[in-house]
Amino acid sequence: MDQQTLYFSLILIVSGSVSVTWKMTCSPKVTASRGEDVVLNCSISPDKLKSFESITVKWIARDQHADPFFTCSVRYNSLEEPNDCLASILQFSLLGDPRRGELSLLITNVQLTNEGTFFCKVELDRWQMLQEKIRLDVKGKPQILSLSVENATCAQKSSVSQWLKCEVEGNPLPKVVWLSSSKRLLEDQGHSLHSGEWSRTACVPYLKEEEDQVITCRAENSEGHAEKDFPESEDVRMIVIVVSVIVMMLLSAVFIIIVIMCLRKHRQKQASDRGAELQPVYSEINCDPSAQVNSMQSRQKNMDT
Repeated sequence: MDQQTLYFSLILIVSGSVSVTWKMTCSPKVTASRGEDVVLNCSISPDKLKSFESITVKWIARDQHADPFFTCSVRYNSLEEPNDCLASILQFSLLGDPRRGELSLLITNVQLTNEGTFFCKVELDRWQMLQEKIRLDVKGKPQILSLSVENATCAQKSSVSQWLKCEVEGNPLPKVVWLSSSKRLLEDQGHSLHSGEWSRTACVPYLKEEEDQVITCRAENSEGHAEKDFPESEDVRMIVIVVSVIVMMLLSAVFIIIVIMCLRKHRQKQASDRGAELQPVYSEINCDPSAQVNSMQSRQKNMDT
């Protein structure tokens, strides 16, 4: 066996032994609801971390060959040194200390757009690499994004010129059901189009004779439902008006209280300033009766002379 072959054989043996020694554990699938904070659990066994000088953590989304959206490095010198991996990037941060084998990713306020496959990758001294993937599913209750009347054609081969269009969003993709104030509309009256991975646009003919009645767009999926009326019912309008009036009254009351407090403080300040200008004058009164008699006698003598 020549020297070069022996060299590569040693590399394979060492790499194989390290790969067997190290173990990366990740949750294969994580499910969360929109708006929650979610943790993608990932870790490595920290038994032999002391034999490496640096640890680099990378998180990659969807394509394992893509550039990481989150990366950080720490040196295994002392656990007391600052952990730069705790710094957050937008809504992402590392939950734990890589020097202890903790590689989990924290996603705050998770959204539907975060759904997909994530790859947890760690590099030890830039040559030993481990990687595992995690599937993140994000569930979302239906939301009605808009409900309006449009003159554009919403379906092919239709002579209807005016349509009521409803845009909804959710995961799983919601189903749209149209309701009238008197009965449930026939499904063949409505048309539905996929406008995105989690969004749908549905429309129904809006005829002149139906302008006086309320039509409801209802979005449904396994996570719940959402409804919106067109036009908005009088109850909803009254609630909005009443709430607006109450808010304005509260703001006015707060403003009046602030003005009264300011005026009161101003008057107290003026009163204290006037009190400082008026200095008290003291006079001495002699209450001895004999002294008063002598004073009167002396005054009488002066008058006689």
